Amino acid sequence: MSFHDAVVPAYLQMLNSLTGLITKAEAHCTAKKIDPSVLLGSRLFPDMLPLSKQIQFVSELATKGCARLTQSEVPSTPDTEISFAALKQRLAKTIDYVNSFKPEQFEGADARDVTFPVGSDKSITMKGQQFLSSFSLPNLYFHATTAYDILRHNGVEIGKRDFLGAN
Repeated sequence: MSFHDAVVPAYLQMLNSLTGLITKAEAHCTAKKIDPSVLLGSRLFPDMLPLSKQIQFVSELATKGCARLTQSEVPSTPDTEISFAALKQRLAKTIDYVNSFKPEQFEGADARDVTFPVGSDKSITMKGQQFLSSFSLPNLYFHATTAYDILRHNGVEIGKRDFLGAN
């Protein structure tokens, strides 16, 4: 398996899954007459980030993960989305961006040094394989799962197949 095949499909699965989850959340708000901003601002616990931020993080992790692993310029992704439509547009742009990477761009990325910030004044360097398996994918799945959990907790009728993008 190429490193591209280990990276890109995993990112795309969660990005597409979240697009489907947001579509169901939007329909839920319409059917139940819920202000979408209430659901987008929902959290599992007061000290956790809201649904909108969880989705933005997944987008950011996929975008910056591809850029860092391929030694491409890391794009800036301001978190300005405040609606389901805007979040779906962000995910669509992220999907296009991730799809734009070619397998040859990932050649040698597993052994390449990847340096990334952790906090405002510190950075870490890992080999690409370690970055992917110990940082990028676990964080991606954490934030995607948290988004799913927020939606499920708020009564959106979704299940594991929705999370996996199989519906």
